[in-house]
Amino acid sequence: MTRGGYVWWYVDAVSADGRQGLTVIAFIGSVFSPYYAWDAARDPFAHCAINVVLYGERGNRFAMTERNARSLARDATSFSLGPSSLEWDGSVLTIRLDERSSPVPRAVRGTVRVRPRALTAQPFTLDTHGLHRWWPMAPDCEVEAEFTAPALSWRGSGYHDTNDGDGALEDAFTDWTWCRAPLKRGSAILYDVRRRDGSGQNLTLRFDADGTRREMRPPLAAGLPPTGLWRMPRTSRSDDGCAQVIRTFENTPFYARSLLDSTLDGEAVQPVHESLSLTRFRNPLVRLMLPFRMPRRIG
Repeated sequence: MTRGGYVWWYVDAVSADGRQGLTVIAFIGSVFSPYYAWDAARDPFAHCAINVVLYGERGNRFAMTERNARSLARDATSFSLGPSSLEWDGSVLTIRLDERSSPVPRAVRGTVRVRPRALTAQPFTLDTHGLHRWWPMAPDCEVEAEFTAPALSWRGSGYHDTNDGDGALEDAFTDWTWCRAPLKRGSAILYDVRRRDGSGQNLTLRFDADGTRREMRPPLAAGLPPTGLWRMPRTSRSDDGCAQVIRTFENTPFYARSLLDSTLDGEAVQPVHESLSLTRFRNPLVRLMLPFRMPRRIG
């Protein structure tokens, strides 16, 4: 991995009743780490993390403890960082979590099993130089979540992808929006990036249940209200140019995650949506706030 580079593996899921949700991201070269941004050596292996976020009526948690290379072990099918791990056996991704939330220290302990219904064929390039890549590996997954802290258990649908790159995100992009929605037969993904050079790219993807990509008419731009406290801008796309926010899961100075109500490829859907402002992330004041939610542990 190059100096200043990164790779992350991402999972999100929502329970069948829509009342619980989670996000898990395993990072080498933690792109949203203030410590990585401040580190002149730019060694990605010195800045690793597993980010766990739980949403729902029975327990909300945010954990993202950064660790260095001494806490990392990995091979072609497994990733272990401190007390948590991810392991792929060819059909199931098993995520074992033992983390502590921040700034209020509470245990986040449990197991998540992700069963992709199919895998897609290829990654996509996000920038003009080919330095930043994204692969929606498994857009349609069955997910089981069993946690002892907080005590909850549910099944639902999920999504799995990976991003990797050869430089800082904030040097290549100003912002992006992304959303994914399960469809009756497959899934839809929208990924709209705005680059530092003024150009942009809007990806409109439809995958069948077997992972085969097929054409989908690009939806129209749909305005959304900004988040409450931090006024984080949000936009999306929908068949009719209309979308609504059902719930805001995360509201930070530079990032928002939401559940929407919209229409894609002729179907009424509830996409999981994210907005990221890398211009805001670059702000020194924003970076100074992050250690309160992202503690660093050495060794």
